[in-house]
Amino acid sequence: MDTVSLAVLLLLAAGASYVQTLTGFALGLLMMGGVGLTGVVPLEDAAVLVGVLGIVNAVQVLAKGWRAIARREFLLVIFISLAFLVLGYWLLGLLLTASLDWLKLVLGAIIVLSSIQLLLQPAPLEKPSGPASFLFFGAIAGVMGGLFSTAGPPLVYHFYRQPLRPVAIRETLVAIFAVNGVLRLLLVAGAGNIPSTALWWGLLCIPVVMGFTLLARRYPPPLTPTGMRRVAFSLLFLSGLSLAGPAFLKLFGDFS
Repeated sequence: MDTVSLAVLLLLAAGASYVQTLTGFALGLLMMGGVGLTGVVPLEDAAVLVGVLGIVNAVQVLAKGWRAIARREFLLVIFISLAFLVLGYWLLGLLLTASLDWLKLVLGAIIVLSSIQLLLQPAPLEKPSGPASFLFFGAIAGVMGGLFSTAGPPLVYHFYRQPLRPVAIRETLVAIFAVNGVLRLLLVAGAGNIPSTALWWGLLCIPVVMGFTLLARRYPPPLTPTGMRRVAFSLLFLSGLSLAGPAFLKLFGDFS
């Protein structure tokens, strides 16, 4: 990896981790969108890197907060999400075989839909949702996690509607993402898909993520939570549209 590509990757990690700290999620989406637009590393390698960064973040968070995990909700989601993560990883292989443009189109569409969800304010429920709803959202998250290490949006939306303490929601989500991340890394290793050397340079993102997470906590921007969500929406929406638009035209332009 040349110096310019490494600098771009580190800047993406810095910006994504800063926004993640302020909004609650978006690190994986912004990283994947930025990598897709710049091409600094292959998308499949970027998904591995996002998984590693998520596990590092989880270790930091759960070292003290693991007792707050909502066990019922965690158990309802974890097994179904792991099963569908395997499906998502298999779909990734199909997309890679078919065309890089298909991969960009699917990733761009996921980012656009997730950005729209970021603007939604989920109304809290008076009673916890039934098991079927957790299984449903867990399955969707598993597929997204298997594809691009971006399992967050559906679970974030569903969990923040539950009558749970915010700390329980946060710790439970972090634990789910960490377990999913470990399985995805095992699938990559088991399939023999050894990442390129660019990924090892990408591990320099770890201290960058840790540093900008701390920076966002100590020196947040002079924006309201709603304002920050709008900034995150704009970044995600534009990156997703820029990624999916050209890919869509390449794939379907001949039919117009």
